Amino acid sequence: MINSYTYPIDALLLLGPTGVGKSPLGDAIASQGLFGRQCHHLDFGAELRGAVSGEERSGAYSKEEHAFIHGVLERGLLLENEHFSLAAKIVSLFLKRVGFSVRDVLVLNGIPRHTGQARDMATIARIPAVVVLDCPADDVVRRIRDNVGGDRTERVDDNHDLIEKKLVLFRERTGPLIKHYENRGSAVYRIGISGSTTPDQAYQQLLLLSSAHPPVAFIAEPPQR
Repeated sequence: MINSYTYPIDALLLLGPTGVGKSPLGDAIASQGLFGRQCHHLDFGAELRGAVSGEERSGAYSKEEHAFIHGVLERGLLLENEHFSLAAKIVSLFLKRVGFSVRDVLVLNGIPRHTGQARDMATIARIPAVVVLDCPADDVVRRIRDNVGGDRTERVDDNHDLIEKKLVLFRERTGPLIKHYENRGSAVYRIGISGSTTPDQAYQQLLLLSSAHPPVAFIAEPPQR
């Protein structure tokens, strides 16, 4: 298949700690659209899990990549700058799989995870809007325990120690992305998430916020490239 897009593509970034509901919200955006554009949800964590689970797409990765991805998942690590080529490969395979086109929007969930990745991702995607899901740590634990978003079934990375590690990583490494994109003029939509907020409720909040202050890049006619 010949790509019907060129980099950088339009993207929306979802940010929030583990268990806050990014994946269900990303699925809702992909299902219902946003800004009148078709959206494709790239759940980076799900792509990593799929790469080592024996699913069909796992065949796209080498034995070394399989082993590395397994270690990332098992220890709750982030991909660092020197591993961005693997991240770029995962993104490219996803775009090909979903038939991404120049008029579509990519919903990024799980990448970039730190400012080093953000600089590298700028070659792949421009991010005019960021959705921040704010949730207290106690509610995060409650949401994971109760599987509020319906996306935690058989997750191998939901034990207590890894959850604590991920919360610290988000605060120290991922949280600074909010200021990073604010400084670059991206719209930032903050949505308060409680222990019982459903994906549809979060999506409705996003619709209200983005309708009031839509990013020009998303409502303008996409260029022909």
